[in-house]
Formats: sequence, C-alpha cells, structure tokens
Amino acid sequence: MLARAALTRVLEPGDERGGRWLREFGAVGLIRLLTGADPRPGERRPAGVGPERLAGYRRRAALADPRRDLAQAAEAGVRFICPGSAQWPTQLDDLGDARPVGLWVRGGADLRTWALRSVSVVGARACTPYGAHMAQTLAAGLAERGWVVVSGAAYGIDGAAHRGALASGGATVAVLACGADVAYPRGHAGLLGRIAGQGLVLGELPPGTHPTPSRFVLRNRVIAALTRGTVVVEAAVRSGSLVTARRARELGRFTMGVPGPATSSLSAGVHELLRGEAVLVTDAAEVVELVGDMGELAPERRGPVLPRDLLDPAAARVLEALPAGRPAQLEEVALAAGTGTDEVIGRLYELHSLGFVERQGDAWQLTARMPRGGTRTGGTRRGGR
Repeated sequence: MLARAALTRVLEPGDERGGRWLREFGAVGLIRLLTGADPRPGERRPAGVGPERLAGYRRRAALADPRRDLAQAAEAGVRFICPGSAQWPTQLDDLGDARPVGLWVRGGADLRTWALRSVSVVGARACTPYGAHMAQTLAAGLAERGWVVVSGAAYGIDGAAHRGALASGGATVAVLACGADVAYPRGHAGLLGRIAGQGLVLGELPPGTHPTPSRFVLRNRVIAALTRGTVVVEAAVRSGSLVTARRARELGRFTMGVPGPATSSLSAGVHELLRGEAVLVTDAAEVVELVGDMGELAPERRGPVLPRDLLDPAAARVLEALPAGRPAQLEEVALAAGTGTDEVIGRLYELHSLGFVERQGDAWQLTARMPRGGTRTGGTRRGGR
C-alpha cells in the first residue's frame, strides 16, 4: 500500500505508460527503480520514455512521502484503497493500464458494494433550469429505487444530481479531479461535506492536490468505469460529459441521454449521442429498466383508461354505428354495425345499462351525457385512446 500511495504522487491519472510499468514491475519494484535504487539481477529499467521524461518521474518519486500523505489523509477522514483490497471496485480493472493506481476515499461506505448498483449522471456546468430539474428528479428517482448516483461534483448538472440523491435520503458518490480533502469547486464545499457524510467523495490524487484541465477529462474515465451506465443530461457538442458517455460505451456500459429542445445548443451533444448508440431516457424507471436486473421494467406509457376502452369489441362496434344527434331504428344500426338485429338488441341494452345510449320508442340514440371518454366525429360517437 505504501508503494502505491507513493505512486499517486508520481504518476498522473490515466498514465498508461506508468500503468504498464506498474503491471510489469509491481508497485514496490517500480518505486525502487524510480528512486534510483539498483535493480535486482534480471530486472529491467522502465522503457518507452526519453531520459528527460524519465528524470521527471524520478524527481517526483524522490519527493513522494506516502507516510506523510496517509497521515494527512487520516486527519481529513480520508483512507487509501488499492487493487486487491477488500473495498476495491474490480470493474475499474476494465480500464487496463489506465486503471487508477489507487483511490483516496472520504466517507464511511464500502465503495465496492456501492459501485455494484450505481449509475452516473453527468452534464453541462452552465445548465438550464430544465436540465437542473431533470438531473435532480432523475437522481432522486434512482436513489429511491436503491441505486447509487455517481457524478463529478461540478456546478450545473453534477451538483443537481448529487442534491437530488441527498434530498431523497439516498446514496451518492463524487469523483474529484483533485485530492479528496480539497473542496473544489469552492462553492460546493458545503455540498461535498454533505456527500462525504451521507455518501463518498473520492479521487486518484493524494491529499492537498489541486485539479488541472487535463485531470478533469481523465477523471471521467473513472466515472464511466465505476458505474453500470452513464446518463447525460444537457451537453453541448464539445462537452466533457460526452467523453464520459463515449468511454462508458467503449467499456460496454449503458449510455443514455435525456433529450432537450431541438433548438437548445446545450442539448445538441446529447442529441448526437442519441443518434448513435445511446438510449433515450426520461425518468429513473427507464434508466433502471436498462441497467437493472431482469424484470425491472418501466411502466407502460399510455393515456388514461376511458369507459369506452373497456367495452367489448362487439358492443363498441354497435356504439359506433349509432348516428349523432338523432334516433336510429334497429335495422339501421344493424346495417351500419354489420351484424343482425338480435345481436344489436343485446348490445344496445348492455350499452344502456352503462349509460351510453337511451331508448326513444322503437328507436335508440346516444345519451346527451355519455360517460367521459368519447368524442363526436362526423355523425358517429367515437371513443378516443
């Protein structure tokens, strides 16, 4: 663990060259090589990098003090987990040599268990009120269904998603591009505190480390790999959220998008995803139908059930045969319905008991106030679905 903690000071997130060295030499062996210790017989030196770049790795390794970092982390309530430990989410191994060296985690929950049933909700920082509302309600619905909501704690969609999960008493995880003890953005210091208390705050970088633009992009691969699917709520054509979604798709995770107005530039990136391999979703039930277990289906979408919808097809055909605004004789109704008069009589009395028709001497007509659910089209009373 000490060697891997030290390497979080040496290797940048997503450094595949460093990941290859780590795989080849092991954490202890790599630290020994980078700190200038003589290699053991038969050991190779790190390859694939020039002398200047290798010197940069060596300078970082010489300055790394994992015991100090672990002590500083413990004071901030942060722990360090790495591959092979009980709390390591093995789905991160899908990243190959770009897998995190380890994770600095703030909060008491078990990350491995939480990640098994998690969905990421990401999107634009400069979101619209519509986007914030959709992210918050979507996250709340997922949390209420027992799913962990993962996002990046940024302004806009990320913050709305975290707040939605917290407001419903659910679980949420913030993946940072800085140290887990650093409040970034500063305006979300309170939110990050709430997330750490009710959920988890984590990052690849050691305590006190601040973010850079490239680290935000590389952070997204962790969000994509950690969860079972990624939902994008509002994203312009050039958006870091799309990086998360595309990485999720490459890793075999579900990729989903919430549509917005066709005229909104903030939804243009989402719409491009939806034109490709992403699935359109509008609420938590539709997300869970994709990422959940067999049988977790979203409810069927349909309008309200109207009285006419419940009629037997033969009775509905007789009802449609009655003209609007005047009585009709049995023979006229039978001809229009394509059946015999005996059948028509039985159906008319059935319709009468339900309040659809009334008798006028030897003729029948539609009641003035039929049960709700029908409209007059042409000369016939029709029900609408």
